[in-house]
Amino acid sequence: MSVKPTPVAAYDQPHQFEPLLPTQGLAELGEATRRVFEKSAALKAAASPEARTALREIVRSMNSYYSNGIEGQATHPANIERALRHDFSEKPDVARRQRVALAHIEAERDLEQSLTTEAAALGSAFLCQAHKSLYSRLPTEDRLTEDGRRVEPGALRVHDVAVGRHQPPAWQSVPRFLARMDEVYSQLRGVDAVIYTIAAAHHRMAWTHPFEDGNGRAVRLQTHCALLPISGGLWSVNRGLARQRERYHELLDSADSPRQGDLDGRGNLSQKMLWEWCRYFVGLCEDQVNFMGSMLDLPQLKNRLRAYVMVESATKGITEYREEAVLPLQTVAVSGAMSRGDFIRMTGLGERTGRKVVSRFLSDGLLKSEGHRGELSIAFPMSALNILLPNLYPEASTIALD
Repeated sequence: MSVKPTPVAAYDQPHQFEPLLPTQGLAELGEATRRVFEKSAALKAAASPEARTALREIVRSMNSYYSNGIEGQATHPANIERALRHDFSEKPDVARRQRVALAHIEAERDLEQSLTTEAAALGSAFLCQAHKSLYSRLPTEDRLTEDGRRVEPGALRVHDVAVGRHQPPAWQSVPRFLARMDEVYSQLRGVDAVIYTIAAAHHRMAWTHPFEDGNGRAVRLQTHCALLPISGGLWSVNRGLARQRERYHELLDSADSPRQGDLDGRGNLSQKMLWEWCRYFVGLCEDQVNFMGSMLDLPQLKNRLRAYVMVESATKGITEYREEAVLPLQTVAVSGAMSRGDFIRMTGLGERTGRKVVSRFLSDGLLKSEGHRGELSIAFPMSALNILLPNLYPEASTIALD
């Protein structure tokens, strides 16, 4: 007769959070992972390089919005856009959330520059770097917990905590748990294992709760960077996690479960529940790359660009939004940047009228250019996302009430 393990009174030895990786059902996880790799590779070749660059910046804003939203600390995308221009609200709580959103965006960009490999991103040193990069950008008043403790950027916690029903490891033992994860997650076992290893690390890092506060944000920054060589920054697992927030928390909680008898692995925690979490995570990645693939499907994107120009012309009476501007706009999106002269010639309009069209598109954020004479490339303004990239970031199309 199998005996259910007795929950430990306190976690202070790394063997208590084994297994760190699933060991069964790996073929299913590997097959889904290969699909994510293949679809991500196709996505990286879709549209023009400038269109993909513009999309990455939207994804970066989304990552901030959704990760902070999971913590109940989101601010409206319009406020994030204002924060990027260093325009902060006069309302203290809104301004604080703007600062947190901006710090997340800047930290993500900074961490991407320092990234070397997926395995390096999964290390505890990178997790501490993620926490430090985020919190060092915040003033002291934004680094206080609800009970008044000050969060030190990148510093491990120095007291015991409880997170809901979960009792993370004793604070003195946190370095040992992190060292054990470094041993396991630095040894990526082939391409098929990459995403489920990232998923397992996401759970076990969060389970360890190494910092005073900001553990979820730091772990999601780490996860984003570990996925970056696959995603190219063109799709966001944060979007999927936030849109299934209750399911996300439910499966994280389930993966905390103790082993359920002799058929549930040999570690102290449940092998089955860790596998369920990994399967969910890999599936979520596939969902997100599928969705973004539909957004960058070239015929659809060209149709949406036409629709946007026509809608702006019909509903707002903007004379610069006209049929003649559709073709060069589509060409810039699909083929890449072009000179202002070529754009105007492609419209077939007169020089003066063509310049007005270009000027309007630049001021509205539909085109962008480096300098007054620089080439024109496509952009995706927040105000246009509901037509150009529908359902990608729906919150950006709502009215900011705060």
